[in-house]
Formats: sequence, C-alpha cells, structure tokens
Amino acid sequence: MGIALKDEEVNAIYSSPLKRAFDTAKAIASHHQLMVQVEPDLREMEVGELEGVSIAELGTSFSQFILQWRQGQGLEKLPGGESIIDLGERVWSTIEHIIEKHKQETVVVVGHFFVCVIAICKALGWPLNRLERIRVQTGSISIIELGDKHPYLVSLGDTCHLRED
Repeated sequence: MGIALKDEEVNAIYSSPLKRAFDTAKAIASHHQLMVQVEPDLREMEVGELEGVSIAELGTSFSQFILQWRQGQGLEKLPGGESIIDLGERVWSTIEHIIEKHKQETVVVVGHFFVCVIAICKALGWPLNRLERIRVQTGSISIIELGDKHPYLVSLGDTCHLRED
C-alpha cells in the first residue's frame, strides 16, 4: 500500500490504533516523511459477544439475531457491541474533525471494513442501511474528493496495486 501511494501528494495520515491498519498507515507514511496520527474512533465496529465467533457458531448460537440484524439492515445493536448508527456517529465525527483540520489538503485515512463503508456512505449522503451494497477489500483504496458543493466518489475499493505483475 505504501508503494501504491508513494507518488501522491499526502499532507496527513490518520489511522485506527489496531495493528493491521496502523502498520499500513506506517508503510504509507514512510514515503512521505509524515507521522501517523492515531485516532481511536477509527477502530472497527465493536461486535461484543460476536468477537471471535466462527461462522459456524454464528449460524447456531446467533442465527435468530443475525436474521433480524440483516432484515433490519444492520441498524440494531450487536449483543454487547454497537450498532451501525453508533459506529456511524463515532466514525463520522472523527472524519469531520479531520476534514476541518485539513481543508484543501490530501489526507489518507486508514481504517477497517465498516469504518470505510460508513465514511463513504456519510460523505455521499447515503443512508447507512445501504452500506451492505458497498464492497471494499482488505488493502483496497477508495478516494473521495470533497469539493466546494458536492463530494465525489473517485475510486471505490481499487485493488490494482495488489496485483502481481
């Protein structure tokens, strides 16, 4: 990932404190002589009782909840965790702070699946119950330009830099 963004102008880099995201942010920062600014609220969704539960266990122990969660489009609070709405408020508040601090600058934000899709939904004004329609993969790059009038989704989940030549 660091190499993929090495020729881009980058003014600041923010990251979740979790290891994979932070390591990715450090790899990017190494090409720009920048320090990674850790934002605890960019961490992934708190899944509570679902932490470490295998797919097989989800199907047996939490099947009724998962069905309700999917039918409710994921807006309900996970058992012992947070809801998409809770996560959206946490993430978007942080993103707004970053935007305010870095007007007219290029900022890299390194997060996790739900953090990324929520940021995309919120930036574009889409309802959070649409986030399951967005697909991003680990290590992908999504770009949002925040213009004067409207934000633009320039790139969604680009993985071209991950291909072996």
